[in-house]
Amino acid sequence: MLYYLFEFLENEYDFPGAGLFQFLTFRAAAAVLLSLLISTIFGKRIINYLRLQQIGESVRELGLQGQSQKAGTPTMGGIIIILSTLIPVLLFSKLDNIYIIILIVTTLWMGVIGFVDDYIKIFKKDKEGLKGKFKILGQIGVGIIVGATLYFHPQVTVKEELRLSNATEVVSTGTKTEYGKEEKSTKTTIPFVKNNEFDYAMLVQWLGDNYKSYAWLVFIPVVIFIITAVSNGANLTDGIDGLAAGTSAIIVITLGIFAWVSGNIIFSDYLNIMYIPRAGEITVFIAAFAGALVGFLWYNAFPAQVFMGDTGSLTIGGIIAVIAIAIRKEWLIPIMCGIFLAENLSVVLQVSYFKYTKKKFGEGRRVFLMAPLHHHYQKKGYHESKIVTRFWIVGILLAIITIVTLKLR
Repeated sequence: MLYYLFEFLENEYDFPGAGLFQFLTFRAAAAVLLSLLISTIFGKRIINYLRLQQIGESVRELGLQGQSQKAGTPTMGGIIIILSTLIPVLLFSKLDNIYIIILIVTTLWMGVIGFVDDYIKIFKKDKEGLKGKFKILGQIGVGIIVGATLYFHPQVTVKEELRLSNATEVVSTGTKTEYGKEEKSTKTTIPFVKNNEFDYAMLVQWLGDNYKSYAWLVFIPVVIFIITAVSNGANLTDGIDGLAAGTSAIIVITLGIFAWVSGNIIFSDYLNIMYIPRAGEITVFIAAFAGALVGFLWYNAFPAQVFMGDTGSLTIGGIIAVIAIAIRKEWLIPIMCGIFLAENLSVVLQVSYFKYTKKKFGEGRRVFLMAPLHHHYQKKGYHESKIVTRFWIVGILLAIITIVTLKLR
């Protein structure tokens, strides 16, 4: 909103300083500062309100050290993250940008799913929360909306490098590279290969000459799968104080770097990566989101004064997935979100092996002392703070490897 106000003031009255709002970096900086202030200052009031309403965590007895002390800690703290993200986004971003619209819808949609899940657990005294099939249906719903919008909306385009002899319409960028006009594309980025682009349309080539028109048959299911997998991965990671929020902040900052360079024609040319018009605006959303996560850590670090609940974890995973898909870096998720992947796989392996051995030997056996993975280390006697710090370090290493893939081919 402020973007449009100051644009009007500059155009009509040449208002001093109004031109700053035209700069993406200024708006991103303002967004991160405001989100930090909201989450740290007003976060305390929200926590007090949650405590007053007796919205506390009901802890299952799992035999973990210090577990009983967490009982009654306010949950649904994801509300802090959502509000601290959306308020700066509404103030500082271009609200007619299709990527911003998609991210706002995703935040609200996933937030509602998580809120309903937490509400059932707390007020209906049902520890299982929202039934799995309804949770999955909600994730599929947002996946269809996001996938269809990214595929069909005319503003979701790329510009590809063209040789001057082949170009029919050329835009001069001030560099040696020339770019053609914007065009719809289902191309994405894959790491560690020389020609690091992959077109989902290639998977339906067997449909004939007009196969590109049917690429949505592959693209939308892929979007649904990624959103579901990443949101559930974030949900499983939220098990000890500061783990999900800190890990997610590292991932989000990494995505911010990708969004900024992908939406800037000069940097995308220099790094030889896909140029995505209008994607740079996602940087403002990411800045607000990162600030909200760091601010939430103020209260979520050990010993936690508030838990994010499914309201936060599902929303975080959904946003990360949608940003990665929007900037066409979703194939980097297994590296970038390696912590989420490890947590997910630990549960899958534990359950699968237990069922297999029970069927074969009549007694279920386990791969880990407990799943998800962070509970395994708790069972081994590691303190929560040590586990979280080491997971953050691994997350930073994975983020560096992910960024290196920009040039490692």
